[in-house]
Amino acid sequence: MKIIPAIDIIDGKCVRLSKGDYETKKIYSENPVEVAKEFEDYGIQFLHLVDLDGAKSKHIVNHKVLENIAKETSLQIDFGGGLKSLEDIEAAFNCGAKQITIGSIAVQDPEFCFELIRKYGSEKIILGADCENRKIKTSGWLEESDKDVIDFILQYQENGVKNTICTDISKDGMLEGPSTDLYRDILEKTTVQLVASGGISGIKDVHQMKKIGCSGTIIGKAIYEGKIELKELQKFIENA
Repeated sequence: MKIIPAIDIIDGKCVRLSKGDYETKKIYSENPVEVAKEFEDYGIQFLHLVDLDGAKSKHIVNHKVLENIAKETSLQIDFGGGLKSLEDIEAAFNCGAKQITIGSIAVQDPEFCFELIRKYGSEKIILGADCENRKIKTSGWLEESDKDVIDFILQYQENGVKNTICTDISKDGMLEGPSTDLYRDILEKTTVQLVASGGISGIKDVHQMKKIGCSGTIIGKAIYEGKIELKELQKFIENA
């Protein structure tokens, strides 16, 4: 199972929110590149980089942060937030993203996204299935849709998606444990490679996500608040 730390960017800084609420912003570092380098020093190979300014403004904003991390580390970066156009998506790949995550645009323009999957291949496009009460939310989690999360994933699975990140917004940044039942349900009813995101509160949760069959786990606030030490993640990776 992949260990995937998260770096969320606002104004070029590494921040975390609670339940996606921009009013809860807490800055953890002025230098996201140094944060990424530290992850790499502990044997981590993957990074989930989110442009929160982009998610809110609906176009890529923090592409320079992506470019700098890609230049100064060998982390395999999946990038999301505000990717609404082919130009933005090309910019993300050109700045060093190995994969991109489509979220809001996947709800608003499925045909465009199906074409992206055909154009770039299923390994480069990740479906971002961010939900609250099992209903998909979009635009930096500011807008709710009536789409059921499993129906949404199945729609994209039928059109070639193999990799999905699912965030239960009610758990995100709360350090209260992940939505294990939701993830089990998704794994039972779909065939996607599922990355669990939101609520990881300690190394026990990481082991639990591996046990139920997730292909990866995104970890954010638990690292920044010291609930999980990087050396614990290093040990997990070494023993995997």
